[in-house]
Amino acid sequence: MPRSAPQVAEPLRYERLLQAHDASAPTARHTPVLTSASASESCGGTVAFKAECLQRTGSFKLRGALNKLRTVGDTRRGVVAGSAGNHAQSLAYAARLHQVPCEVFMPIDAAVSKLDAVRAFGAQVHQQGSSVDDCVALARQRASDAGMTFVHPFDDYDVIVGQAGVGIELVDTVADLGCVIVPIGGGGLASGVAAALRQSRPKVKLVGVQAAACSPVAASVRHADSVAPAMPTIADGIAVKHPGKLTLPLIEQLLDDVVTVEENAIAEAMILLLERSKLLVEGAGAVSLAALLSRQVQPARTGTTVAILSGGNVDIALMAAIGARQQTRVGRRTRFFTRVHDQPGGLAGLLATIAAARANVIAVEHVRDGVELALLETGVAVTIETRGAGHLDSVLAELSHAGYEIEATG
Repeated sequence: MPRSAPQVAEPLRYERLLQAHDASAPTARHTPVLTSASASESCGGTVAFKAECLQRTGSFKLRGALNKLRTVGDTRRGVVAGSAGNHAQSLAYAARLHQVPCEVFMPIDAAVSKLDAVRAFGAQVHQQGSSVDDCVALARQRASDAGMTFVHPFDDYDVIVGQAGVGIELVDTVADLGCVIVPIGGGGLASGVAAALRQSRPKVKLVGVQAAACSPVAASVRHADSVAPAMPTIADGIAVKHPGKLTLPLIEQLLDDVVTVEENAIAEAMILLLERSKLLVEGAGAVSLAALLSRQVQPARTGTTVAILSGGNVDIALMAAIGARQQTRVGRRTRFFTRVHDQPGGLAGLLATIAAARANVIAVEHVRDGVELALLETGVAVTIETRGAGHLDSVLAELSHAGYEIEATG
């Protein structure tokens, strides 16, 4: 475990990191570090959030894009990149600022909200490829064919130097910094943060987090014999299939550990951040808190543990689906099937019983096909909202006491 200031590559010397951060300061926000009583109580230590979800363009990626365009030289023919969304938005924003053309390649199933945001910044979007890796390859080819400047989302020293600003701000803001948890996709953010902290606060524990559904960096760091095939994940912003050639050695050298988190833990973290901290955070940004909630990472025994919330560009439809699913998991929402008399007042009696138990009806559907029904009987599927698991149990008990046979459906 690295506990003394290591030698870092010349492009990542601390003086250069500071210069890049200062140069980006007029545009990139110094995002807040927010303490969280609820997360601290749940995890058993002092926990705070570095809210990069509040950065311009909605993620830390702006820092790297700004530094790249400032240092790359001639970009008159334009810049091009492949991205799931956050890098695309940031590069489009930076390109507009520098008044240069911008093209981005994004996956076919990219979130509509991210596509719209990239176009709003003036970039030309090509929806091709099924993954970030596919889009990066397409962008490379476009750059070669058109003489444009290719901007890699993570495997580029100029980009990594820009992302290091997150670490520099942590040094400036958190005096008792004990542990930093950082999401890892391609590794640009983790490499930049680690380069900054290892040269300024070498004793701080650094842990990277990946979604278990797509975790090639974790597999490489652990020297796994094989890497599991990438699966769909709600943390799409870090669903990168192959570690970077620059970033993987930096992660292996500078981080203490890399862990993985499951989809349910990511969803739980997203909901907790929204409900308790009023922060809208995408899955890729919430993996840092998910690692704490699922006990994959223990908070520092002394000092503050900071979970970096790397982005907030979440599709609202996805967030709504996650919210509904999470409500069901914790007993605040359920759907059940029962039977009532198929005559006036039959449904009203069922609804009156639910109302008396202080539950809220979300949806009601008559079901007459595909189920066994007696004469003068109809099936009813009801979705209700309750105050929690205990309240749900009492509502179902009241329905059973009133003579309704309840079949849970989800």
